[in-house]
Amino acid sequence: MYLLNSSNANTRSLKKQTHRWALIAVLSSLFVGCATQGRNQDVYGLTQGQGIVATGYAVISSQHGDTPAQKRLMAIKASKLDAYRALTEQVYGQYVNATGTMVDMSITQDQMRSRVEGVIYGAKLVSITPIGDETYETKLALGQETINELVRNYLQVSKVDRSSASPGR
Repeated sequence: MYLLNSSNANTRSLKKQTHRWALIAVLSSLFVGCATQGRNQDVYGLTQGQGIVATGYAVISSQHGDTPAQKRLMAIKASKLDAYRALTEQVYGQYVNATGTMVDMSITQDQMRSRVEGVIYGAKLVSITPIGDETYETKLALGQETINELVRNYLQVSKVDRSSASPGR
């Protein structure tokens, strides 16, 4: 009798484990599907490999202007410029210059500067949104074809610069 009850208990335990694993598999496939969808297409309609989106921010109170309306307009412009800077960073990268001074195995001075330089055209304005009462956010999108063209043009210009700088020409 004990042997029979033990066998039934093992069968029930095995069924519970099977059901748990099936539930875990179903939930995992749902989450993987959601993650895959999120990676392949973002909220701006750009699928993976089709382009980039950059965001810029500006605080209204730190802008110059005689009236609150002028300050808001300047913040919108500043946030747009910040978004263009972010696009430029993504397309061309950033030049970083870091220096440090060490005395007696202790850092006494550490400086870091960055610079971004490049030409951006063809960017699409996605949105300009007030964030709270004090900040504006601007989102710009750049399609992959335009990115490829910008990089191609950059490489051609830098190739010409290198060849004209070489001695004997």
